[in-house]
Amino acid sequence: MTNIIFTTTVVAPVFFIIFLGLFLKQRGLIDEKFNAVTSKVVFNVAMPALLFQKLSSIPIAEIFNPRQVAFVAAALLCMFSLAWIASLFLCKNGRDKGTFIQGSFRGNFAILGFALIYNAFGADALGNAAIVLAVIMPMYNVLSIIALTAPMHRENAVSPLRTLISIATNPLILAAVFALPFSIYQVSLHPIVTRTIDYLAGMTLPLALIGIGSSLSLKSVHGDRKLTTAAAAFKLLLMPLLCTSAAILMGFRGQELGVLYFLFSAPAAIASYIMAEALGSNGRLAANIVLMTTIFSLFTISAGTFILRLLHFF
Repeated sequence: MTNIIFTTTVVAPVFFIIFLGLFLKQRGLIDEKFNAVTSKVVFNVAMPALLFQKLSSIPIAEIFNPRQVAFVAAALLCMFSLAWIASLFLCKNGRDKGTFIQGSFRGNFAILGFALIYNAFGADALGNAAIVLAVIMPMYNVLSIIALTAPMHRENAVSPLRTLISIATNPLILAAVFALPFSIYQVSLHPIVTRTIDYLAGMTLPLALIGIGSSLSLKSVHGDRKLTTAAAAFKLLLMPLLCTSAAILMGFRGQELGVLYFLFSAPAAIASYIMAEALGSNGRLAANIVLMTTIFSLFTISAGTFILRLLHFF
């Protein structure tokens, strides 16, 4: 019973807020313009503030685990490779291949993962999660661009220079970089600054979760069912099963394992749809993968959390 209560406490509030966003959209209280504005606010202001808050307030030595970071990088590269191999058998054209690959490995860790980690381990765990996020963001961007351009053999593929510029100017990456001196030297900020950052950081997860819910469209599921289902199974079942099992075998336990599990089990990121559309891939398939993985992650994340808790891994 204790494990059921823990799982419900961790998972239920997150998905209640997501479904609240869907409900508010259906009632006409929020619309697509709201989604566009809130997404920009979260990505450019609130989420960077949250990252800066968590990274700058704790000595880097206490939250940086090179072994965990190396494991995350290796795991993502392995899952990216497996998704690519699977696409060779499942997809008939380059547009589908790129979208399938990206939807199979790129998760919504920055928003949904952070919310789950906060519920499971408290605010202190977000420092470690922020380090992991700073590592995976460049990897997600680079690997997604490769997946969306290489299968189509496009002549106008994104250049390496543009990719580097995009990564270097990413607000989340910049927030992590700016936070490092404060973390290393433990520089104290004026209370006015810290309170302002706290306000901005505090609105990140609720606003982002409502945005996820309001962006879901149950009417958009049409066609591509085979690939959508395959990508969802890869993202929600195969990836968390393989990667979390490997993490356990590597000796990760407690909060560190929890951060890894919520990273690997997170549903497909909404950014995957945006990138698929921008790079001429199958945007409809990307939207379907985001929708299906978001809805069914309620059950897969709950089951995984319950099992890991039952086995005393965290």
